[in-house]
Amino acid sequence: MSISRRQFNQLLLLAGASVALPGAVYAEDATPVAGGTLNFVSNNEITQLVAINTTSGGPRTFGSKIFEGLLTYDYDLKPYPALATAWSVSDDGLSYEFKLRDGVKWSDGKPLTSEDVAFSIGRLKEAHPRGRVSFANVTDIDSSDPAVVRLSLSKPTPLLLTALAVAESPIIPKHIFAAIDPTGDPKPEQIIGSGPFVLGEWVAGSHLILERNPTYWDAPKPYIDRIIVRTISDAGARAAAFETGEIDIGSSPVPLADLGRFQTLPNVVVDTTDYAYSGSLHQLIFNLDNPTLQHQQVRLAVAHAINVDALVALVYSGFATVSPTPISVVNTRYFNPAIKPHAFDVDKANALLDEAGFPRGADGNRFSVRLTQNPNNPPLYGDFLRQSLAAIGIDARIEKFDFAGYTKTVYTDRTWDLTAEFLSNSFDPTAGVQRGYWSKNFKIGLPFSNGAHYENLEVDALLEAAAIEPNEDRRRELFFRFQEIIDAELPIINLAAPNSIVVANNRVRNYAPGAEGLDGTFADAWLDPNA
Repeated sequence: MSISRRQFNQLLLLAGASVALPGAVYAEDATPVAGGTLNFVSNNEITQLVAINTTSGGPRTFGSKIFEGLLTYDYDLKPYPALATAWSVSDDGLSYEFKLRDGVKWSDGKPLTSEDVAFSIGRLKEAHPRGRVSFANVTDIDSSDPAVVRLSLSKPTPLLLTALAVAESPIIPKHIFAAIDPTGDPKPEQIIGSGPFVLGEWVAGSHLILERNPTYWDAPKPYIDRIIVRTISDAGARAAAFETGEIDIGSSPVPLADLGRFQTLPNVVVDTTDYAYSGSLHQLIFNLDNPTLQHQQVRLAVAHAINVDALVALVYSGFATVSPTPISVVNTRYFNPAIKPHAFDVDKANALLDEAGFPRGADGNRFSVRLTQNPNNPPLYGDFLRQSLAAIGIDARIEKFDFAGYTKTVYTDRTWDLTAEFLSNSFDPTAGVQRGYWSKNFKIGLPFSNGAHYENLEVDALLEAAAIEPNEDRRRELFFRFQEIIDAELPIINLAAPNSIVVANNRVRNYAPGAEGLDGTFADAWLDPNA
């Protein structure tokens, strides 16, 4: 079965039935059942579990079961209580106050206080790829009252109240993390959270076990006793595990070419909901430290060499939408519809390269580039791009890495020329888009930042203005102009917005009760013994 949650809810309303809760669909009067083990699959090895200094998938998806955020969000990004039970924002947008939930303890028994929140926000501002933007204007954090946190800002920050989910801004214990370098990772025994699950066992390259937190503040949640996360790198093996019932749930776990068949399986749900906290977008990034790629004509030629419709059909098996600007086409609020993909035109691409002074050599090639890709992208992505570039005389030599090797190569060593990246738009362009184009966000070793090393003062000014602009119409104008400049200069070619695909066994209920999707806490998830 394949259906988005919104579509299902609408069908129930039309039929006069009760509205379905999120996740694998069920009527809202269904009573959660306690107990059981949930088998979760990870496509890549999990190397981190705390999303305090990274936006990578493992910490966002699995660390979010151990930690919590100040707020959580419904599908339309309306905030709801989590660790904060009440909040207020001053009329000028420069003061925020959060009342913390009473009685919350870390899993080592120590109380969670405003000092933990203040420390966490400070760490996010210093070391998190998007937190550096989200909390950039925070000038003071008052934690004098253990139950209240007050933020003072130098400028309004429209996105801040939406940046407080666990996957984006986890609250961590100061008494543990104060001794850990901001760019470092805690040892397993230091992973102490306040969330519904605690770390039970972590075997690198094999599996992760999360156990029910018996002292969780929101009893009787969580309903599930244990989450076992298995790393299965081969997509075919993941598909087989789903069919046999060995695996219960995963994010884009099966080959796209197999989804049509999975949609017909009676025991499986293929959920294509686009979760508002994600905003998926795939792009081709140029390393502008390469003198050849500094030529705008070269970058434009590459854009004309890529048939984006064929890319969606062949690489994504149709489970994506052509999306030609830095702000995804699914973000109807800020996407600039006047910008279209650069026309697929191999003759024009070749002419541009000739004009730029890169003639073909005796072997037919003009120059060579190192092409890599985020391993979370479809496997055919690199081959498709290599063949596209070969048609215009660019010899793209594919270099493959595991996830850790990829982030090191691209964002630390910078030993690459082109990369097919996956930079999510996230919940707001200032949080998810600005990081990739803002010159001040070029920082060696900071994953998923300004990998292109792009510098444009007008773009900086537009992004910085949009980040603090409270007027929605004016903010849209700023983002529209930003997209126009990127379309002309092409430091990055934005290609496609893939569908967010969750595959789940029918027995998994309420796995995604809000905008965070699978990156939520799973406190509300339960396993239906009758499914």
